[in-house]
Amino acid sequence: MIEADLPVGSVVTASGRVSSVHRIGDPYDDLPFSVDELVTLDDALTDATRSTKVRFNAYIGPLGEDPATGVDELFPTTPEAERSVLIAVSPNQRAVEVRSGKAVADRVTDRVAQLGVTAAVSSFGEANLIDGLVSAVRVMSAAIAAR
Repeated sequence: MIEADLPVGSVVTASGRVSSVHRIGDPYDDLPFSVDELVTLDDALTDATRSTKVRFNAYIGPLGEDPATGVDELFPTTPEAERSVLIAVSPNQRAVEVRSGKAVADRVTDRVAQLGVTAAVSSFGEANLIDGLVSAVRVMSAAIAAR
């Protein structure tokens, strides 16, 4: 990728990803996920939250040099962190991290988190992030509800 060939407002980041700005009012057709994929993820998060009374959150993006530390810093900023679970994915680092809040730690155990990661990994290996996240959310919520 040659930076000089990129549109105005675009750069190649240190990880090799292209980052671009979007001008207000201009259509933005280069979204990483389709509307249907985002609706599917939103439905899975909503259903899991309703059925377990645990707030499910998802994050896709860079987590810093140490993904575990990055998630530890990110988690407290998520909605309802005390009673939630965060599934964080850093695709460029091939990292998946799960964190749960203090109020739900007895229900979102290490076993439940591992079930979610295992459910997600096969889809991630096929570069299908949304399906992986949806699988993780569904498996984790089923395990939580069964407790």
